[in-house]
Parts: sequence; C-alpha cells; structure tokens
Amino acid sequence: MALGVVWTSLAVFGGLAILMPAETLGHWSIVDRLMFFALGVAIAVVAWRYASISAVPTRDGLVVRNLVLTRSLTWPEVVGVQFGGGEPWVTLDLDDGDTLAVMAIQKADGDVSGREASRLAALVQAFGESRHRDGGDTGPERGGDGS
Repeated sequence: MALGVVWTSLAVFGGLAILMPAETLGHWSIVDRLMFFALGVAIAVVAWRYASISAVPTRDGLVVRNLVLTRSLTWPEVVGVQFGGGEPWVTLDLDDGDTLAVMAIQKADGDVSGREASRLAALVQAFGESRHRDGGDTGPERGGDGS
C-alpha cells in the first residue's frame, strides 16, 4: 500500500505542478511549481521508507531497517526480545545496555506479530546462545548453568 502512496504522490503533485495557472495570470511562478512538486517527492520518500521497514535474519545476525536508521547486529549482541507493555513494536535488548525498536513487528498486526516476535526470540536464543557455548563471545553470561 505504501508503494501505491509513493506513485500516487508523485503523479498527483507532479500533475498539479504542471497544471497550475501560469505566472502571467498573477498566480503560480516556476518556483512555486517546483516547491509543490518537491512536497510530493518528500511525501513519496517517507512513504517509500515506511514501505521498506524490515527485520531480516541471517545466520550471522539481524538487519533491522526502521523508518530512519538501518542497523546490522550479530546474534550475540542481542540478549533479549521484549514484546509487551506500552511499546507498539518489538524491542531488542542489546549487550551494551541499549535497546533497539524493531518496527517491522508491530502489535497492530495482531496474531501475526505475536508469532513473529516468538520466532525472533527463538532465533536470538538459538544463534546467540550457541555462540556463547562455543566460546565465540565473552559478553554477559546467559543461562542458569554458568556456562
């Protein structure tokens, strides 16, 4: 849907910029037309970025693309997955004490979001903890067995 907004915004604002009354009638100058079209481009860019929000897991880690920033994490960097409370989306607890929102998994998506949050938590547990057992990380200790 957001990609439809991108194309619609460009078409509508571009068309209106072309069809506006000319400056000779005392209305819109070329600068006004360009600024009107620039507004359409700005709306299109925000809609495109919104459409590209994602969380892509790989064997090495997770790439989280939110509205403004994209961040690549290795699995051992993620120590917890939170999905509850007042947050509208999944939040990752990182080994440096920071948190990272994962806008790709939102409560507004209903049951699907719960399944995706559980899937992400399972990936964090499987890939993050297996590296700790293999000695691949010296970060915070996990688990109750002291390993």
